[in-house]
Amino acid sequence: MKVYKLFALLLTFATAWGSHLSAKVIDVKSPNGELNISVDVKDKIYYSVSYGNDLLLKDCYLNLQLENETLGNNPKLRSTKKGVIDESVKREIPLKNAVVKNHCNTLRMNFAGNYAVEFRVFDNGVAYRFITDKKGDNIVMGEDFVLNFPANYKAHLSQPNGFKTSYEYPYTHVNSEEYKATDRMSYLPILLETDKPYKILISEADLHDYPCMFLKSTGRNGMQSLFPKVPLEFGEDGDRSLKILKEADYIAKTAGKRSFPWRFMVITKEDKQLLENEMVYNLSTPCVLEDYSWIKPGQVSWEWWHDARLYGVDFRSGYNMDSYKYYIDFASKFGIPYIIMDEGWAKSTRDPYTPNPTINLAELIQYGKERNVKIVLWLTWLAVENNFDLFKTFADWGVAGVKIDFMDRSDQWMVNYYERVAKEAAKHKLFVDFHGSFKPAGLERKYPNVLSYEGVLGMEQGGNCRPANSIYLPFMRNAVGPMDFTPGSMLSAQPEDNRSTRANAMGSGTRAYQMALFVVFESGLQMLADNPVYYYRERPCTEFISSVPVTWDETKVLYAKVGEAVVVARRKGDKWFIGGITNNEGRTINLDLSFLPAGQSFTLTSFEDGINADRQAMDYKQRESKVNNATQLTIKMVRNGGWAGVIK
Repeated sequence: MKVYKLFALLLTFATAWGSHLSAKVIDVKSPNGELNISVDVKDKIYYSVSYGNDLLLKDCYLNLQLENETLGNNPKLRSTKKGVIDESVKREIPLKNAVVKNHCNTLRMNFAGNYAVEFRVFDNGVAYRFITDKKGDNIVMGEDFVLNFPANYKAHLSQPNGFKTSYEYPYTHVNSEEYKATDRMSYLPILLETDKPYKILISEADLHDYPCMFLKSTGRNGMQSLFPKVPLEFGEDGDRSLKILKEADYIAKTAGKRSFPWRFMVITKEDKQLLENEMVYNLSTPCVLEDYSWIKPGQVSWEWWHDARLYGVDFRSGYNMDSYKYYIDFASKFGIPYIIMDEGWAKSTRDPYTPNPTINLAELIQYGKERNVKIVLWLTWLAVENNFDLFKTFADWGVAGVKIDFMDRSDQWMVNYYERVAKEAAKHKLFVDFHGSFKPAGLERKYPNVLSYEGVLGMEQGGNCRPANSIYLPFMRNAVGPMDFTPGSMLSAQPEDNRSTRANAMGSGTRAYQMALFVVFESGLQMLADNPVYYYRERPCTEFISSVPVTWDETKVLYAKVGEAVVVARRKGDKWFIGGITNNEGRTINLDLSFLPAGQSFTLTSFEDGINADRQAMDYKQRESKVNNATQLTIKMVRNGGWAGVIK
């Protein structure tokens, strides 16, 4: 009888302790103590986020819906563990800084049912992920990432018409209380401006074997997740894609023992921290390549934007030998390490092995090699999928990398395709530039031969690419990873004057704006989109552009205001490059150069908007001046204008 009573007492205590754990509210603060997440385990796993005394997100919740259970519904908390991560990591491809600081406080919550939820709280944001320890496979029916806003926020969205999208939509700007459940969803990243001086950038990291997340309105001043389902059957859909004929009723079939993608939010009251964040890198799988020294980021000359329509030359221009040798000579002249041979180099988009009859690819590769210029080849994703041995062939030919286009999907199958491509390309020491792609989500850390992604309304869209939209890119799309925007127009125009054609491709924004983009935007493969004929003609501009590195030792944001203007300073060795761009309003900005070493004098060479640049966008002025770390530099940008310079 005594044994029975003791067992009953222990059982009662265990039940009470389990109930206590399940009802427990756990706070996790950022290392500097300013940002706090409160996790409340009740019928769901709820959390709220505060910055100081300001509540930014209230009673948000999460769950993972498996085939026979929903992780996070009526959760039974078994144990918790707090920890600290404090490390500095040498970045493989330093697009922002050579060394990345990773400092956060962590909370792991272990639940009955063999799963856990891990939270990380940084000085500039929060993140969480599910971790499962199941036998067999996880059949994931859905996942709830649900945000609730305590006030009316301004949401900056990219709203496609469906899951099949090129991820090149202009930003829309809506009040969260007016964003209806029936309105179009948005792909990531999304930026929220709160009713207080805080910004919240939402995206995901460490994405693998799982679909991309989209968000839509809850209809109750909040947002919730949705995902494309797993495709089961495909049919023909032209030369560059497949049509999905049948879908599963689930979003992923994946390993039972795994960690799921991080859902993160960069949270800051300083707009510049959106640009400076390294959240995707810090949250993603470390590099798996034993040797990545062969990966050489750099600039690239590109023929597609202007359709290889050279003039003033003594040969017939086009996708032919004489023209490509001209591009190679141009690249060699200005120290540009690559040219891209885009659509048109091959006889057929379906056949990656047979060049156009007007091209001797082996001869061009050798011609480039003799001039320190390597060749990158464009392909459709479908041609790659149907000819996966092409990576070995291209490596044997001496090709440096591939530009793969028109994926236009982000279901689990396609996410896995990206990783298969990156892995196979790395095996043969080729780099990859993904076009028609979703945003970066960590693959570029695991496989740093992934140098860039499109997934942006870039300059290839001619007059539809406007500075008023592009000014959001440093704070949103480029803030989560490399971005192939294809800048560098020498036929610069104010947006109302842009009459871009294939023969005379134009870029909106002033000449100084176009030059500044090479400093402001981050990409491991940075294109010079325009015609070499123009670059030769505009030699001072070309000499500056081609001198801008694509990797950096140090980055400082000197001025940043979402939707208005940004000025960035980046250091490579002993040189500082500065780039500034503005929206459709002119402005004057004062810059503090105290980051320069003390006791030294430097020469600043700058390219500034000319006095008439607001009416004639190609008007610019080049200046030289002396500066030091006590200099207060004033820069003036006209509407849709910019400012670019180098200090050495």
